[in-house]
Amino acid sequence: MNLNISKMSLKNLLFAALICAFVSCSKDDDTTNSTAAPVTDETVVKVLSSNFLSGGLAEPITIVSRTLSTGTTADCYKIVSKSTPTDHVQGPWCPTNISDDATLGGIWLENGNVYDVDGAFIKNLATFYNNTTWQMYNVSTGVITKTSTQAECQAAANPNVGVEYKNYCVECLPSYVSTLTKTIYIPVTPVKLTSPVSFGTGPGSTAPTTRGIAFNGVVFDAPAPVSIILGAYTLAPFDDAGGHINMGAGYHYHAATGKSTKITQTDGHAGMIGYALDGFGLYERLSEAGTEYSDLDASRGHYDVTRGYHYHVDKAGANNFINALAGAYAK
Repeated sequence: MNLNISKMSLKNLLFAALICAFVSCSKDDDTTNSTAAPVTDETVVKVLSSNFLSGGLAEPITIVSRTLSTGTTADCYKIVSKSTPTDHVQGPWCPTNISDDATLGGIWLENGNVYDVDGAFIKNLATFYNNTTWQMYNVSTGVITKTSTQAECQAAANPNVGVEYKNYCVECLPSYVSTLTKTIYIPVTPVKLTSPVSFGTGPGSTAPTTRGIAFNGVVFDAPAPVSIILGAYTLAPFDDAGGHINMGAGYHYHAATGKSTKITQTDGHAGMIGYALDGFGLYERLSEAGTEYSDLDASRGHYDVTRGYHYHVDKAGANNFINALAGAYAK
């Protein structure tokens, strides 16, 4: 009797083992399944307020409690910027005569490329855009038609530019916005989300449009509305640092050209140029060796153990910095 029970138990054990192997019911099954996401303790790098240049700030950086886009509250840095860089000059933007060289004008971003806005560029706009309506200079004197007062800047540097500014080069000067400040809130400790946050696309949008902020306090802004600018037959060049001025936003960047302060990395990684609105670091596009990063996600970010999750900005000619926010932002 005991022998028969032992044989039956052995059969049951063998049968159970076969079933378990078939359905993968091992104790470690959840961690070895190839479809499961790996569990890692990723490095989270906090924002360092000491990275910012005090000369570009209207007041010392403070920590305040703010509601994040996730609905939770968190400590955030309150950064009040003068929108005035102290690490490079602003301008020039529009050349004065079609004989002027590149040192007397700024740049223009078109189809992924960066063009010098020198006198020859202004002279050849009709050819550049294959449209003979472009005529932004006096054919007799070579003098370029451009805004020259704050009132003209106000009228020409907005989406509803009047026909009287057709074929104007729009140049707004730092003196027009010398008292303007801009306040940015950035989480002290970035919070990575499972899905990225898309940027707002215009008036009425509840999502942010600002991409981030440089160490000099200047905002990395949304893409310039190039189609609207060109549609009015105006040109609003950026300076060699990728920035220009309007009366509402002050001086702001639309491209990273390497003129603002960067923190060089000791391992050959691309230099750090600021922070995105979610607190994750913003880095140059290329490594010190001049190579591009091939493993960026849809937001233009990736991870390493030294810098945690961080972004690499788009090429200057793209009129873009990053594509989305991977982390929570302060409201």
